[in-house]
Amino acid sequence: MRSAALQYVDSLNLRKNVPEFRTGDTVRVNWKIKEGDKERVQAFEGVVIRKTKGSVDATFTVRKMSFGVGVERIFPLHSPRYETIDVVTRGSVRRNRLFYLRSLRGKAARLDHQEDDATAAAPAAKA
Repeated sequence: MRSAALQYVDSLNLRKNVPEFRTGDTVRVNWKIKEGDKERVQAFEGVVIRKTKGSVDATFTVRKMSFGVGVERIFPLHSPRYETIDVVTRGSVRRNRLFYLRSLRGKAARLDHQEDDATAAAPAAKA
């Protein structure tokens, strides 16, 4: 069990605006990069292949293909270093950890996409 003091310190460092996303979703993480005395935002877009639970130490791993090479990056979920996490598409997967994507290439590495409720309800409303 954690002490009340540790829970209080953890609650001070939690982000309030964390978006809802799952493993299999394609996300764009706008990460702040410091170069010298300047700071800029760089986007990293890929598939979430893993999410770890935890309070302040929760992380998620994003995998993308860059010039034919697979690149994975682990982001802290409650870090102040990112501006936003944008969910590009929702994936439909049955697993929590998608490490099997590392061995797949090309079209075999695609994931099924989950239909949004708004787009699924729109054709029904027209009929």
